[in-house]
Amino acid sequence: MTAILARLLGRMPIGWLQLLHNKTRLAAAVAGIAFANILVFVQLGVMFALNTTILLPYTLFDADIIISSADANTLTDGSNVPRQRSFEAMSVPGVANALPLFVGNVDWTRDDGNVTNLQVLALDPSRGAYVIPKIRNKIANLLLIDTALIDRMTRGADTDRLALISPDNPLIFETRGRTLTVPGTISIGGGFSSDGYMVTSDQTFLRLFSSRITGAPNHILLKTEPGFDVDAVIEELRLLLPEDNVKVRTLANAAKADQVYQTTDRPTGLIFGFGVVMGVIVGLVIVYQLLSTDVADHLKEYATFKAMGYGQSFFMGIIFEEALILAIFGFVPGLIISSILYQLLNSATGLPVMMDMARPIAVFLGTIASCSISGAIATRRLASADPADLF
Repeated sequence: MTAILARLLGRMPIGWLQLLHNKTRLAAAVAGIAFANILVFVQLGVMFALNTTILLPYTLFDADIIISSADANTLTDGSNVPRQRSFEAMSVPGVANALPLFVGNVDWTRDDGNVTNLQVLALDPSRGAYVIPKIRNKIANLLLIDTALIDRMTRGADTDRLALISPDNPLIFETRGRTLTVPGTISIGGGFSSDGYMVTSDQTFLRLFSSRITGAPNHILLKTEPGFDVDAVIEELRLLLPEDNVKVRTLANAAKADQVYQTTDRPTGLIFGFGVVMGVIVGLVIVYQLLSTDVADHLKEYATFKAMGYGQSFFMGIIFEEALILAIFGFVPGLIISSILYQLLNSATGLPVMMDMARPIAVFLGTIASCSISGAIATRRLASADPADLF
């Protein structure tokens, strides 16, 4: 290792030799940086899972525009939208048709006695053009009252049993006082607000939620005519519809706004973001403590170099050498352990906690930057020190 570094640096690797001189301190520093990396990786992984699961229900729909209540920040909150808004929207040139969307939550008590929370998405099953092509043929099954499609990736459910569901082998269960028949499945996956999803017809939804009425859906989905600019249609809709009552956006922009709100305004997203910051701070403090102690222990040696005419850049090079070595040595075990934790979290929670290619690169560069900043701070004492005062 010493010979390799000497060839790369073009000089004796003083920083490496200083770190190697006290192996116990080196091991403690590497462990601390690895811990900081693990903390950052886990927080980023969970934040990525949160961002991913927020967008999942939106991917079921094939629509251009969504009309929501003015106070709706997510797909599930906010007031209901008067159904008359769909008829008003149809008067705008470029709007092909409209579809009310109902959203709710039910509890499913499974055969093992455990309770699973399902987010219910309900629409008119005769309007299959509003869902993605791969489930359009399944939507037709919802024309029968008290039928539903269930998420086969529902957290905690018997995935083997769900995989066997078909019209000839349906799943039957009770919720909210009604018996539902499930002749098919969809694939979405659980998130932070529910364990999975269920799609029903609007009529089945209104039977499950007796307090809801057909004239007050949660959202209204719109399709535009071919050749019309969606943004221009939205502007016309905003001029027509009362802005203090509803907001009009593309479906993609609504999904992004939902994501931003839940990651920046909701406590869950803020907590994970704070965890990332804390991981960076932990890494900074650990590296600073090590490097500042190292500078103090070798102050006389540095003073000798300074008296011989070596400038501040020479000392900075040594400290940055140490910082880079610590960053690499701490990053590798941190990445390995984090990858194992990702797999454990994925299997235990069903959340899409996965390691992509960009995240390790970003964390590694951040680790190098944090260690370099700590090193720069640790060398400040040398910059103004008089060699004669250091002996």
